Amino acid sequence: MAIELGKPVPDFSATATGDTTITLSQLRGKQVVIYFYPKASTPGCTTEGGDFRDRKAAFDAANTVVIGVSRDGLRAQENFKAKQDFNFELISDKDEAVCQLFDVIKLKKMYGKEHLGIERSTFLIDRDGKLAREWRGVKVPGHVEEVLAAAQELNSQ
Repeated sequence: MAIELGKPVPDFSATATGDTTITLSQLRGKQVVIYFYPKASTPGCTTEGGDFRDRKAAFDAANTVVIGVSRDGLRAQENFKAKQDFNFELISDKDEAVCQLFDVIKLKKMYGKEHLGIERSTFLIDRDGKLAREWRGVKVPGHVEEVLAAAQELNSQ
């Protein structure tokens, strides 16, 4: 079942850092940014996470929760969060359930070899649990500012 703009995002629960389980339905009433990144502790993912970290107060002011997701194990996610001082939780999606829900697993090429991996993507879910915006094939520079502007605009409606 693919997610669609303007439609409710199916509920899910996933193991996350900070000894938490994130359940989407428990976040109703708040906007939610879910961003998918290929691998913890790699340069682009570190930069993107840092951009979200550095703008957390602005996302909070826009009634928006930020959650990162990758296929890394929980220990790798905990280490990544601690090392980068991230002030939001990271989901460990080793079984790819959340990745598949958002259809972010794509065939990628690296050094001439093909493999399945996460396509860097971000989703903005409104207070009622409906998909408001999506960004796929994200380039990191300037991306978080664009997501923040969309969250602020949505929050003011």
